[in-house]
Amino acid sequence: MSPDHPAAERRALVTGATAGIGEAFARRLAADGWHLVLVARDATRLGEVAAELTGRHGQQVETIPADLSTDDGCARVAGRLTDGDPVELLVNNAGISLDRPFLRSTAEDEARLLRLNVHAVMRLTLAALGPMTRRGHGAVINVSSVAGFGPVMPGSTYPASKAWVTSFSESVDLSVRSLGVRVMALCPGYTATGYHERNGIDMSGMPRWMWLRADDVVAEALRDLRKGKQISVPDWKYKLAVTGLRHAPRRLLRLAYRDRRGQG
Repeated sequence: MSPDHPAAERRALVTGATAGIGEAFARRLAADGWHLVLVARDATRLGEVAAELTGRHGQQVETIPADLSTDDGCARVAGRLTDGDPVELLVNNAGISLDRPFLRSTAEDEARLLRLNVHAVMRLTLAALGPMTRRGHGAVINVSSVAGFGPVMPGSTYPASKAWVTSFSESVDLSVRSLGVRVMALCPGYTATGYHERNGIDMSGMPRWMWLRADDVVAEALRDLRKGKQISVPDWKYKLAVTGLRHAPRRLLRLAYRDRRGQG
């Protein structure tokens, strides 16, 4: 993101824009004067969010109904990133988790998770970076997770997919920063987005103090992007958690998760 770039020309594309962190990005960016391109599977909900943001803030809001776990969906969004009015900021937010351990999963469901959490992030980042580097400005925020720093969900491939997103973002940022473009991984902890409820995941045992607000996650992400950070971990408690996950001996993690083997 280029803070000095004229506001009238700023346009952001946000995936997974109808709920949770993606919707919070859309609302915050519209309020800050950005034009938007919103992507989600639910065309009806997408239209409702677009109409609300246009009515409230007067910004241009395009919509692209697309399932990014499919080649056709990725191609539609990648095409918009390479053609049409320039996109100054890409927020790769769309992603899924599976509420079951790997041994009770299916190859089809795991492949869909990887297509959405990994392949779509790679493909859209690549599509965005070409025009951005030619212009000499722009930014990509790839929404990862604290879960990517360690096996915090035993038996799940979700942390592995987010570890890829974080590592990928760091690596690509090193290659484009000298060209005036930034790539940052956003790694929130548990965030109140409605995702768990919509997918029947019981989080009743999670203490309230562990939950973050989506608006706060977005605010800190945008601050960290302006500061030039490669990784944004919102909230002090999750910064401490990441330090522990990065530096704790793996044998301690195995002991901590010993009683959770085979559980969802």
